[in-house]
Amino acid sequence: MTTCGFVALIGAPNAGKSTLINKLVGAKVSIVSRKAQTTRGTVRGVVVEGETQIVFVDTPGLFQPKRRLDRAMSEAAWGAASDADALALIVDARAEIAAGKITDEVARILEGLKLRKGRKALILNKIDLVEAPKLLALSARLNEALAFDETFMISAESGAGVERLKRDLGRMMPPGPWLYPADQIADAPMRALAAEITREKIFERLHDELPYQMTVETESWKDLPNGSARIEQTIYVTREGHKKIVIGEGGRTLKSIGSAARKEIAEANDSKVHLFLFVKVRENWLDDPERYHAMGLTFPKG
Repeated sequence: MTTCGFVALIGAPNAGKSTLINKLVGAKVSIVSRKAQTTRGTVRGVVVEGETQIVFVDTPGLFQPKRRLDRAMSEAAWGAASDADALALIVDARAEIAAGKITDEVARILEGLKLRKGRKALILNKIDLVEAPKLLALSARLNEALAFDETFMISAESGAGVERLKRDLGRMMPPGPWLYPADQIADAPMRALAAEITREKIFERLHDELPYQMTVETESWKDLPNGSARIEQTIYVTREGHKKIVIGEGGRTLKSIGSAARKEIAEANDSKVHLFLFVKVRENWLDDPERYHAMGLTFPKG
């Protein structure tokens, strides 16, 4: 008998959700960056464990929303949690232990989880960076705040504990047919993943220089007769000064971003790609419903 279900990965920004889902799937389906709030919409990674198909949903990091985009991301994360068969809270163990208490961000998430049904799992990440006694104390503190069905201790970076996590979460999935073909690892069109890869490369190249309010959209994708693909993407920024930063002197920064993105998109698409990047200023894109739709988010009113 086959089983199938959804596991929503939720947590504070930079807890390691995207790194974990990529490790679980065995390929990149969600971008990773040290810049907080990198993941915006929900990303689905599909994993097969025996007769079970698990759809892991990577969600935006949960934090106190201040802007419209923040609210849209928070709504997307909690929306995914409400629809899941199991909720998995991933916690940066090193950060929590360093704080000496449950941080405000994690405390708010715990309160939100208390209001939601479904089985709940606690995932303590980055265990290779902390001492075992402190880790056990953190686990006890969090389980006292909310009684989790399961607690896992992992390193998403190295993969330690990930196989057990996958196996045990699979046992939580309800009976039912698989939702995806056995060889499918993600539920996102390549043009969306390509835009995310380029956004990741921008963050890597301009982490401290470029503000968070930047987005990338794949405007055109043409499969050519020789098997390669011609891709045109637009990088939207909110100010003329940001455009100059992305392009760089003599176009060198944009060229570097494009080269790194092209290589990774080609690997993901398993074919040669010709990538053309354009940078445009759109001052009000944070108030444009179409831009939110392109990111897979619902435009929040008010």
